[in-house]
Amino acid sequence: MSFGRPPSINVGFKTSPPDRGSFPLDHDGECKEQMMQYMACLRKNSSESTPCRVMSKQYLDCRMTKGLMERDEWRNLGLVNLEGDSAEPTRTPS
Repeated sequence: MSFGRPPSINVGFKTSPPDRGSFPLDHDGECKEQMMQYMACLRKNSSESTPCRVMSKQYLDCRMTKGLMERDEWRNLGLVNLEGDSAEPTRTPS
């Protein structure tokens, strides 16, 4: 008998991978600079993300390069052909 919790808490419990869009936190601050630039842009633009899309792309590129999220195509992330963006995605050496 278990007191204070449902009796089946340990029965049939299975772990599952995170949903798409979930990724590890940047505990070591590897992409902190890009994140701070993006957050400053959001504050400057009253949380309107459209003017900050290039910085969003730079932040996501850093996360993909550092292995903090799975690499994906920019078109899948809605970040292709951005005005003012000259950076191609950084590839990690194989």
